Amino acid sequence: MQDPSHPVSVNLPRYRLVRNVVAVWLTLVVLAGFLIDIPRINILEHTARNLYFHVPMWFTMMAGVFVSAYHSYHYLKTGATIRDIRALQAARVGTTFGLLGLATGVVWARFTWYVGTDVWWNFDPKQTMAAVQLLIYGAYFVLRTAIEDPRKRARIAAVYNLFAAATVPFLLYVLPRQLQSLHPGADGNPAFSKITDPTMRLVFYPAIIGFIALFWVLYTQRVRLATLKYRLVGDPEN
Repeated sequence: MQDPSHPVSVNLPRYRLVRNVVAVWLTLVVLAGFLIDIPRINILEHTARNLYFHVPMWFTMMAGVFVSAYHSYHYLKTGATIRDIRALQAARVGTTFGLLGLATGVVWARFTWYVGTDVWWNFDPKQTMAAVQLLIYGAYFVLRTAIEDPRKRARIAAVYNLFAAATVPFLLYVLPRQLQSLHPGADGNPAFSKITDPTMRLVFYPAIIGFIALFWVLYTQRVRLATLKYRLVGDPEN
């Protein structure tokens, strides 16, 4: 079985180039998101700019959890500790983006759906399903801390992680679209693409690319750090 007895091999010049490109890319996305004029959309008004941040966070979260599940699958096949490390770090970074997606969604809803009230959370199906999804991944991290033996922990966590990833399409896409909701794309509401101007996609699509690239940068950093810690303490969880 393969163990990360040496630091993860990273092409540092390429990594630094990608990191710098991502920094410049996202800087331009943020500036464009706030400065470029957008059409006035009923109810949303200028809050529609949150489209450039809220939705890409969820795309990035999904990319992260599927990367995590990929490595969990290969851990079950090979028993390589590096796969467990990669699965854990991808899940951590992906879940962080999910939390940011939920937070930006809550704030967005507060100043559109619930404007003029004191409501911040009203158990809208889309919001609720997103919260449930994050709780599922929260349970993944709790599960890992509850098992002391590293090999046993890695095997059980890998199986759970595959289950968690399988719930993502249903909780974040399929089920919310079947229920009545204020959220665009749900039953009775048009998809966001139907109510936004096509010019907004000139920022929206680069934002998705930029935040997924940021995931890769953070994920790569965390894997390298976790591998170095593993060499010192012999446990990928620490």
